[in-house]
Amino acid sequence: MWGKRSLALSVAEVVRLLAAAVFLGYIVLWMIAPTNRYREKWQPKLRADTNSTYFGAQGTNLLIYTSSVLFISILGCVYIHLKKEVKPGASFWRRPALVRGPLGIVSWTELAFLAMFVALLTWYFSVALSSSFSRITPQSAAEQKEKVWEAKLDSAALRLGLLGNLCLAFLFIPVTRASSILPLVGLTSEGSIKYHIWLGHTVMVLVTLHGLLYVIYWASTDSLSSMLEWANTGESYLAGELALLFGLVLWATTLQRVRRKMFELFFYSHQLYVLFLLFFLLHVGIGFLTIMLPGIYLFMIDRFLRFLQSRAESAWSLPAFSGDTIELNFAKSAGLEYNPLSNVFVNVPAVSRLQWHPFTVSSNSNLEPDTLSVIIKKEGSWTQKLHQVLASSPPDRLEVALEGPYGPVSNSFSGFVRFSGVDQRGSGITPFIAIIREFIFRSATGDSATPKIHLICAFKNSDDLTMLDLLLPISGSVSDISRLQLRVDAFVTREKGPAGKADAIRTLWFKPRPTDQLVSAVLGPHNWLLLAAVIASSFVAFLVLLGIMNRYYIYPKDHNSNKVYSYTAKALLNLLIICAAIAATATTAFLWSKQRHAAEGRHAAEGRQVQIANAPSPGATPGVGFHKADQELESLPQESLCGPPTCTSARGPISRFLLGLEEEDVGVLASGPRGMRRDVAMICSSGHANNLHYESMSFSW
Repeated sequence: MWGKRSLALSVAEVVRLLAAAVFLGYIVLWMIAPTNRYREKWQPKLRADTNSTYFGAQGTNLLIYTSSVLFISILGCVYIHLKKEVKPGASFWRRPALVRGPLGIVSWTELAFLAMFVALLTWYFSVALSSSFSRITPQSAAEQKEKVWEAKLDSAALRLGLLGNLCLAFLFIPVTRASSILPLVGLTSEGSIKYHIWLGHTVMVLVTLHGLLYVIYWASTDSLSSMLEWANTGESYLAGELALLFGLVLWATTLQRVRRKMFELFFYSHQLYVLFLLFFLLHVGIGFLTIMLPGIYLFMIDRFLRFLQSRAESAWSLPAFSGDTIELNFAKSAGLEYNPLSNVFVNVPAVSRLQWHPFTVSSNSNLEPDTLSVIIKKEGSWTQKLHQVLASSPPDRLEVALEGPYGPVSNSFSGFVRFSGVDQRGSGITPFIAIIREFIFRSATGDSATPKIHLICAFKNSDDLTMLDLLLPISGSVSDISRLQLRVDAFVTREKGPAGKADAIRTLWFKPRPTDQLVSAVLGPHNWLLLAAVIASSFVAFLVLLGIMNRYYIYPKDHNSNKVYSYTAKALLNLLIICAAIAATATTAFLWSKQRHAAEGRHAAEGRQVQIANAPSPGATPGVGFHKADQELESLPQESLCGPPTCTSARGPISRFLLGLEEEDVGVLASGPRGMRRDVAMICSSGHANNLHYESMSFSW
């Protein structure tokens, strides 16, 4: 058994190295693209070799740009399938490099990649611009009835647009939730949202300058009427302006102040990305879009699979109430495995049919093989409405749709001899619950040594201390947690007196339906291999359909001249083919996986019916219906975990606790307000704490 596992790990590393080599070649391609040698010698030869009657001019870009990134994503799927466990490296490169500033907390690794990406942008723009300017002379400008500065302005505007395209090529990779590329470098989609934000701002700055300079150019050459042109062949200026308009509206609502205070406005306006991409496609044409297509293509596959998964009504659920906190529990497939720090997106039609909100998974797939849980604290408008639905007049059932879970493909905290968690908002305790439950499982099985755990948490009010009861799963016992070397220090920050007795946790039981679906991976237990098959088969289907369309419909009219057939019609036909290929292959894989595991679902449904039948009898509380009852859950007393809670500010003790740790490798995970996370990162990056290794949390909207 160990020999097979060792072989799988070796193959995984070979796959990862191959993916790295292909990606390096992809970056080199972007580096040489603006050079004269590539434009004058290599590109014409490539186009001559790939300009067939089946793919036309876009064949070159499909070969060298699109296929390379899709191949990397397929290799990533194989890598994740083979290598489930990755030990973290407590190296200098993982330590925070920047703590204060607009970029937030940035590690040395992130800073190095950021510097390299900025260098790539600088190289690309400077080489492209200097190469273009070298060809502009008074004679060449006069032939176009322009002045030299006007010709250079035109050239600069175009190069800014090309630079924006480079950023656009990477824009959608960080927000592909089931990305197989991000895990190759140890990232998750949630933790990579900040890269999407950086790229998004950069794209919008560049395309805005691109559009602004062209308006100045048209005004200086008395050709403002060009703004309304929608050419049959070539670039459509009007489509580009519409794309920019939708992009600006979207961009304005992504500002932090708007996003945090008016989330619904941000959420709905962000859907304008569809119109932005559509008109961008009509602006540049499909031949040019294939350069940026890979990231968009993978995002489309991911988005459609999420659509298929979210259509199913999630399984029977029972929420546990504790003050302003709700724990929603869902019946899941036993084959669904996930790691701590994973998250799911939740939609409750009774609250809003359109809004999806991310929540960290608090359950552990090893300790609770049949249950997936999330903890929701009443903080925003959506969570307040959910609390009202469940607290005022609880319904007989609660329909919930889920997407996910998404998260790390390995436990990034398992290599430390001590693990410290810092939470300063109460609701931020959720990821630590999942981690502690994972260590409970490991201590029970004895498969590996468990580190010492020190949880420092702060709550606004003493009533919130009942969240500590959730450290244990519903089926847990005191002996489960007694095996751990666990210390919990709890602080109450907004009460001056001693903490009173907190409200007991109560549970609402709902009636399931035989048609309820188990929470499961969208493509089943072998999710990553099936995803690789979907990526490969959909792209092959796209190429086949594209070849048939070009050879027998477009080529007889255009003969690859790109001067007869409408760019708009060609772009829309390509878009239709892409959507059809993705929809057909993804739906086939989804239905095949669902059919294959239908027996498990029927067996689990029968088990749920028995479980509900054995549920506590309904109480006599007015308004409480069938299969609903208030039930106090047995849990470990707070005093045995951490002693009586202290009424003080938690910020002061954080530094004292962390700097007092003497173990060689201490992983530190912080969850809470930005200021607190920044303070913890500063402590870990200081020269006084070389044994502390700050672990970045998922991005918080």
